[in-house]
Amino acid sequence: MEYELVIGLETHVQLNTCTKMWCGCANEYGSDSNTNVCPVCLGLPGVLPVLNEAALRKTALTGFLLNCSVPGYAKWDRKNYFYPDNPKNYQLTQLDFPSTVDGYVNFESLGGIVKVRINRAHLEEDVGKSFHFADYSGIDFNRAGVPLLEIVTEPDINSAEMAYDYLNALKNILEYGAVSDCDMEKGQVRCDVNISVRPKSQSKLGEKVEIKNMNSFSGIRRAITYEFKRQVEVLEKGGTLVQETRRWDDDAGVTDSMRTKEDAHDYRYFPDPDLMPYRPSDEWLSAIREGVVELPLDRKMRMMSQHKIPQESADVFVREPLLGDYFEQAVKGVKNSRSVANWVINNLQAKLVESGTTIDGLTFSPAAIGELVELVESGKISGKIAQEVFNEMFKSGVSPLGIIESKGLSQVSDTVQLKAFCEEVIVANPASVDDFRDGKEAALNFLKGQVMKISRGKANPKMVDDLLREMLVD
Repeated sequence: MEYELVIGLETHVQLNTCTKMWCGCANEYGSDSNTNVCPVCLGLPGVLPVLNEAALRKTALTGFLLNCSVPGYAKWDRKNYFYPDNPKNYQLTQLDFPSTVDGYVNFESLGGIVKVRINRAHLEEDVGKSFHFADYSGIDFNRAGVPLLEIVTEPDINSAEMAYDYLNALKNILEYGAVSDCDMEKGQVRCDVNISVRPKSQSKLGEKVEIKNMNSFSGIRRAITYEFKRQVEVLEKGGTLVQETRRWDDDAGVTDSMRTKEDAHDYRYFPDPDLMPYRPSDEWLSAIREGVVELPLDRKMRMMSQHKIPQESADVFVREPLLGDYFEQAVKGVKNSRSVANWVINNLQAKLVESGTTIDGLTFSPAAIGELVELVESGKISGKIAQEVFNEMFKSGVSPLGIIESKGLSQVSDTVQLKAFCEEVIVANPASVDDFRDGKEAALNFLKGQVMKISRGKANPKMVDDLLREMLVD
């Protein structure tokens, strides 16, 4: 029997607010353990939470970025469970009236553009972090109370590769919207993976297995691949699958059972008595909607269409938004946009990495790259000279034309002078001349190189090619 994989993802994303969700403690990674804490985030008796409006704004903005609806009513619920990293013994979250609902994400996968529906993106709070040592454990509560957005998909994903592509697309969207830094090494993005299998002819979902707290997209891809194979093997041997929670052991490449899966009633949800429901106004939502940015996939398609650049270049500019912004400034008024893209990606980006400079630290404007490309296109300088000009421009910030004029780097296009260069090379290299006349095209390239050498790279290469052919045929 042939089985198909069904996947739903629950992605937990820390919002990049300055302070935590319910108190004024800093939302800051890397502080000494248990220094960003107060009676509110430690759940001490008698304290009351106060909503962080910045978290509400970023949640609504995320909803718009994910094509969700933002309801006019949302409320807070207590999810009750005991665990050492949960100081209140409950987590504040949203059960039946979340902040945003019914959205979707379009992204590239499986050779085309696919769509995954978003069930909800609701706001909750993070918990502390446990550390396990040789003979004891410790807990850092700095993370407790940090605003956490849980983005839940419908079971629309049907392969490990599609899940991987979705997560990368989601991360890009959230970074573009500046709602989260999405630094996985800092635990700012974590994911629960819900997996089931079913016969291809069956519409009913199989038993759901959840893999908890994955913090690596590539690890998620490996875990899904393994779990699909494991579940199919269980069914093919006549066994049954149970709803459970499993953990992924990346070193061993296997999942292990942790516990049978809880249902909602096991958490004894009830509305939080200390927090009123909130009703966003139309004016408030309209102001937030103005902050919606062009999404990565939309930007890629627009760049390819508007600037006529290849997909590979557009992918780079989408992955590196600041570089993309720089390109779009540099290409203004330039006919050969592909050449501008190549200079920005192959020359500027490499130089930034090599020098440790940021785009903000550049001493020349984006227009200077466009000017450099136009000088090459017009034949004023050669590609080799352009590289020399670029290196000087990067150091000094002087405009390309200023460098060319001050150093006398203009390309030689005078026919008489070029003929003199060619004659000198022909006389000095009779063997290569004979080789070309015997039909060896590579010999001409050698002769051209010699002309460029004695002209110190200033000779117009197209004119040199034409002149050499004309002179050697005669």
